[in-house]
Amino acid sequence: MAIKPSYSMFFFLFLLSSGCFFLGIIEASIHEYKGERFVSKGNAFVVHGGSEGIYSTVSDVSLNDSAASADNGDAYIRFEKIKFRKPELNLNFSSSLIHALVFEVEDRETIGGSAYGGQRAVCCTADLAKLGVCKQGEVIVRPSTRDPSWPQVFSVVFKENRLIATLRSKSIPITKTGMYNLYFIHCDPNLVDLVVAGKTVWKNPTGYLPGRMAPLMNFYGFMSLAFVILGIFWFSQYARFWREVLPLQNCITLVITLGMFEMALWYFEYAEFNETGVRPMGITAWAVTFGTVKRTVARLIILMVSMGYGVVRPTLGGLTSKVIMLGATFFVASEVLELVENVGAVSDLSGKARLFLVLPVAILDAFFVIWIFTSLSATLNKLQARRMMVKLDIYRKFTNALAVAVIVSVGWTCYELYFKSTDVYNERWQNAWIIPAFWQVLSLSLLCVICALWAPSQNSTRYAYSDDTNEEFDKDETSLTLIKPSPFPSKEYRTAPEPRPVQSNNNNGTLNDDDLEEDKTE
Repeated sequence: MAIKPSYSMFFFLFLLSSGCFFLGIIEASIHEYKGERFVSKGNAFVVHGGSEGIYSTVSDVSLNDSAASADNGDAYIRFEKIKFRKPELNLNFSSSLIHALVFEVEDRETIGGSAYGGQRAVCCTADLAKLGVCKQGEVIVRPSTRDPSWPQVFSVVFKENRLIATLRSKSIPITKTGMYNLYFIHCDPNLVDLVVAGKTVWKNPTGYLPGRMAPLMNFYGFMSLAFVILGIFWFSQYARFWREVLPLQNCITLVITLGMFEMALWYFEYAEFNETGVRPMGITAWAVTFGTVKRTVARLIILMVSMGYGVVRPTLGGLTSKVIMLGATFFVASEVLELVENVGAVSDLSGKARLFLVLPVAILDAFFVIWIFTSLSATLNKLQARRMMVKLDIYRKFTNALAVAVIVSVGWTCYELYFKSTDVYNERWQNAWIIPAFWQVLSLSLLCVICALWAPSQNSTRYAYSDDTNEEFDKDETSLTLIKPSPFPSKEYRTAPEPRPVQSNNNNGTLNDDDLEEDKTE
């Protein structure tokens, strides 16, 4: 009787992918295993060896050409010094086979099965063995309909009186682009303390970067160029009008400088990672820190500008401590999130713990947005009441740019949630790099708008706050509008005619006919 696959159930191995707590510290595409224990899942014991998207430029390579494929720089997965160690208590025990299972995500249903549509089993049970469809104690694997040579299964068994079983080194050429998974599996319940050590090397045709991350190297190269172009424009203006530079423009200069360093560090980090297969933790930590500082400073600048700092108020007053506290909290939360995401495991599957780190950052971002638009509303009202038309115009453009950025951000966040919720097995991994790249592009676009609005010029001081008590004027380029009433009326300003005292020619308080007639005429 054939084994009937249960297509309505998620294959249990991929339930492991929702949490990486089975993984050790994976420092690169060179996945190292340092005594990871097998964990019970269903009727099998497993260790997740890695999951990565791999591109392939080879159209037709046979398994016999695996060594040549590795030497020619093609895509492959290579096992190196994989050793399984069992506890001394089981020294004389004859164990079952230990399997290394490699499969592409589209072949997930070829692993395991059930005889009558019941509970899915990975290891062959006694009932299934009686039916003659598998051998008891081994993993159930059926050939793929796309390629009968897949999934790839390599097995090793403990020799008598040996504590260590070694899987010989070998390379698996990748002839089809896809998301590949590696699991070490055994079906012997007596080997509950079995551990695995060694490493596997996962290589793409262009280098060691995981497929999900590979496009980001070129992206950060283009972003570095974009920041250089923006920096050339800004610093040239800054040098020309350095006498007119405002404190706000100094802050913008800082953000541009931080952005240039961040993009350059990310590019070199990915280039080093791609070349060696080991993530340069020092460069990664610096790139993360520069990026976090840039985002924090940018949010604080936008908040202070929205409050009218340097435009309608000289200081933030009692709000200074609150602004600093919000910025410090955002920096800590973002730094922790970025370090965990980029300095931790780089397997193409993310863990549940990420949710608890994303949530505080999302809440703080929402608080920033609410505070910024509340402050902008108050500032716009002040500028309109004082009839400062030049400042009002630039603030309206600034508000429109922020509103567009927020709307686009909300829309992209919804798309990101949809993308991740509908891609359970990371089958769309080739497009996953677009999600982090979009946020960088949006941030740069908003920075360009701010640079265009507040670029250093010979008229920069007209946007600045002045402590002159007579600053009730709107210094436009064409006119000077008076806001505060003058003690003397102008010639163009007429009021209602005041009654004139009637004078008498005879000084006796009586009116003659000529005076009355004159008054009537007037």
